[in-house]
Amino acid sequence: MKPADNLIDLLLNRSASPQKDAGYRFLLNGEDKYEDCSYEELAYRARVLAAELQRRKLKGERALLLFPPGIDYIVSFFGCLLAGVVPVPAYPPDLKRIGKTLPRLRVIADDCAPKAALTSHSILKKVRPLLFLTGQLFRMNWLSPEMAPESGFDNWVHPETRPHDVAFLQYTSGSTSKPKGVRVTHANLLDNLKHIETNFGHTTDSQGVIWLPPYHDMGLIGGILAPLYTGFPVTLMSPLEFIRKPVRWLQAISEYKATTSGGPNFAYELALRRTTPEVAAKLDLSSWDVAFNGAEPIRTETVEKFTERFSESGFRPEAFHPCYGLAESTLIVTGAQKGAEVSILKVDEDALNQDRVVRPRSVEAERALVSCGAPMNGLDVVVVNPRTLRRLPGDRVGEILVRGDSVADGYWNNPHATREAFGLYLCQEDGGAGPYMRTGDLGFFRDGQLFVCGRSKELIIIRGRNYYPQDIERAVDGVHPALRTGCLAAFGLREDDEERVGLIAEVREPRKTDFDDVVRAIRRAINEKIQVKIHTIGLVPKDGVPKTSSGKIQRRLSQSQYQERKLKLVHQWHEAGRTGLN
Repeated sequence: MKPADNLIDLLLNRSASPQKDAGYRFLLNGEDKYEDCSYEELAYRARVLAAELQRRKLKGERALLLFPPGIDYIVSFFGCLLAGVVPVPAYPPDLKRIGKTLPRLRVIADDCAPKAALTSHSILKKVRPLLFLTGQLFRMNWLSPEMAPESGFDNWVHPETRPHDVAFLQYTSGSTSKPKGVRVTHANLLDNLKHIETNFGHTTDSQGVIWLPPYHDMGLIGGILAPLYTGFPVTLMSPLEFIRKPVRWLQAISEYKATTSGGPNFAYELALRRTTPEVAAKLDLSSWDVAFNGAEPIRTETVEKFTERFSESGFRPEAFHPCYGLAESTLIVTGAQKGAEVSILKVDEDALNQDRVVRPRSVEAERALVSCGAPMNGLDVVVVNPRTLRRLPGDRVGEILVRGDSVADGYWNNPHATREAFGLYLCQEDGGAGPYMRTGDLGFFRDGQLFVCGRSKELIIIRGRNYYPQDIERAVDGVHPALRTGCLAAFGLREDDEERVGLIAEVREPRKTDFDDVVRAIRRAINEKIQVKIHTIGLVPKDGVPKTSSGKIQRRLSQSQYQERKLKLVHQWHEAGRTGLN
């Protein structure tokens, strides 16, 4: 296949290749009903849509993508690219959650000023009555792919896209601040896709299964663009179908003999909890050789228990593939060596809470950390003191910085945030190298491997000691049968000029729950395992803990909503002894 320096030519070249069976299969119900789309068909349908967008004189503009996961989403993404339009993936408005989805959508629209919104006919029909209330959203061109006439195919004009042109805008979560649009260029994408192909060992013989939402980098780049880059087929499903019945993910891997699939750590936890040994025995996971795990801290318990549960299904421990990345670096930054067993380092927990990495004093004092692998070739990854920007040795925890061709060129329409995040230079003692991109993540290097400890902005600091929220959550998870596993968030609270620990947790059946008993179990677990006093506990019903569309816990949003009394609390406990409803 001819080399390409942008995604447009990548698609056109791939569609002209002799490998006609490669492309996308979307499971409409997460199981047996599906829609297929070859790369050749994708190029045709995208060109038809692109011609319509060009006819509407939208070249050079931004367009919101407001689809549920599916083939139309993929067609529209590439239709925008072929038209010279910058696609802006966003979570589609949901009438059942309109109070959450519409405000974020309005913020994104106000920021990037799109001239069009592409969506399905069914969504457009549902939200049209609300549009007159939405300012920028009301003034846009609204259309769906089926509105583009096939007769326009021959009218399409190649937009002559350059490598450093913006390919799409990836908006950050915006947990406590305004979401920021990451400017991801064609050059960024092609560089990162090359790293993914190399690190994962992808070939045209690979098979993918992806349930991750296409509105985020892991689902879009890892699930849709990476198969196109290498030229192998991928089976997709909606994240909602996965959440409803997690075994569908594993059944698809088994059915389609997938070699590459994965997600955040919670996905493995969910599949583990919701798949019985009897069902596991019917699966064949022997083809799965890259089970990538990233986007949130990787738990050693998850790795061990998942391997144990699914070993009879043919799953091999060396298939686990820890990695680390973020939207500002396109996607992947570090990754494990394919086929190598997961590297686990045991350190002293008390020392780690003081930013030191030493051997544990005892079994009781140890904390196990999973390596996220080595930096991709060509990416410069360093760990520094966040205040002095001086490199730190391997026995110290600091902030992770990244530079290289995968790093985006900044945030859309936000020069101040761009300077703060993308314009860092090391101190003069370290040569003043740069510019680096600030990740906001804490970690350290050991034997060339990156170990990630947590987010700097989520870190809870009490009397000079660091407490990672995921450690507190891990200590509490499962301590009482009324608590929903994996559905809790720990965070810091500033009261009386002191940092304190707060926690919210979901309960299964509030009306049948002894709240005092749950609180006692939580307090006891934190006191025994973390040795820190908890200040406040909020119990919420199912889905009460804020999460991203891919299921990750939003700790900073949990914190802000708790402080602003926006959570639907069924019970509240304070250190001073006050209890009751919010």
